Amino acid sequence: MNEFTPLFEQVQKSSRRLTSVNNDLVKLILNDLATLAERETAFLLEENKKDLDRMEVSNPMYDRLLLTETRIAGIASEIRQVMQLPSPLHHVLEEKKLDNGLLLTKVTVPLGVIGIIYEARPNVTFDVFTLALKSGNGLVLKGGSDADFSNRAILSLIHQVLEKHGLPVSAFQLLPADRAATKALLEAVGYVDVIIPRGSQGLINFVRENAKVPVIETGAGIVHTYVDESANLAKAKKIIHNAKTRRPSVCNSLDCLIIHEELLDELGELVLPLMLDNVKIFADEKAFAHLQRHELIQKADESHFGTEFLSLKMAIKTVKNLDEALDHIANYSSKHSEAIVSETQANIDRFLLEVDAAAVYANASTAFTDGNQFGLGAEIGISTQKLHARGPMALNELTSYKWVVRGEGQIRG
Repeated sequence: MNEFTPLFEQVQKSSRRLTSVNNDLVKLILNDLATLAERETAFLLEENKKDLDRMEVSNPMYDRLLLTETRIAGIASEIRQVMQLPSPLHHVLEEKKLDNGLLLTKVTVPLGVIGIIYEARPNVTFDVFTLALKSGNGLVLKGGSDADFSNRAILSLIHQVLEKHGLPVSAFQLLPADRAATKALLEAVGYVDVIIPRGSQGLINFVRENAKVPVIETGAGIVHTYVDESANLAKAKKIIHNAKTRRPSVCNSLDCLIIHEELLDELGELVLPLMLDNVKIFADEKAFAHLQRHELIQKADESHFGTEFLSLKMAIKTVKNLDEALDHIANYSSKHSEAIVSETQANIDRFLLEVDAAAVYANASTAFTDGNQFGLGAEIGISTQKLHARGPMALNELTSYKWVVRGEGQIRG
């Protein structure tokens, strides 16, 4: 037992009430939260500025930390989208009657209490609460110190709405932003059912290596796009630019362009839009030889491959064929999102079949790996593992199931 055990006990006890909350009430609460977020935009921006003032603008995490009026409006819109989705609870997945007369029903239920460990992304506080309430789960949040003012401001709005509607605020708690709280959450066996880390590969590795509670790995994206010899170059140019520059600080952004050697003469044209947006390029020897000398273009070394840049930086790897592209991806991928740009159907089919990732793309930007873009509403994270859930984790992925057995006095011989 430690100083946080009473808090974990409160979350666990209070969360039991969430399973039976009427979906109409959930919708009302979420709509009220979206409205309150819009109304309290000035307050949220003021608290967010306290966090921003402590971070260098050049820090790759700055963009993730930043809240704006537009982003808060987008958050409110996503809350309302989730609000309108069907409840994932109490669905009958399977039903059968045994020869002995027992009626078995397999029914969806919440996971229970979810622990979220995340870095400088205050929007996560809104997102995970919305999904947790809709799926009947309690939450223990452990945000980073970089976003503590923002997270506490958001949670104050959440608690305000819960109190208004008579639901227990103790089912949704934010831990202090210190290491002792992290350690306590990772060891909260018997109180927390699963932990989902959201952040860098370093954070995810730390959680996986130190947690005693089951972990679902999410977030880290080392993303590749392979442009083969048959690719439509106009398509490729747009896809590469969008995947790298739309939001370079997020996990679905492009880290490594893999290019077929027959297209090296076209490489300068392909990367020109990136250079206009000040993307720093680390090119392997063959690619470097085909690019004009420029301060944004440097020779790559081994450290540039398998790196999640989270900024306006990108590596380039030259390959002789699809086999080499597949090998490179297999060696360096984090199994998040991978893409091929090609007009050869056999290459597309093989890439989509053989690449081991949560999302694989043909002739499209990896920027689409997102719960909202997939039509799932907001997401609690992008799972890069294979047990329980894979890819964007939304409402359905926040449930498990139980067997309900109804009898009339049967006993087993």
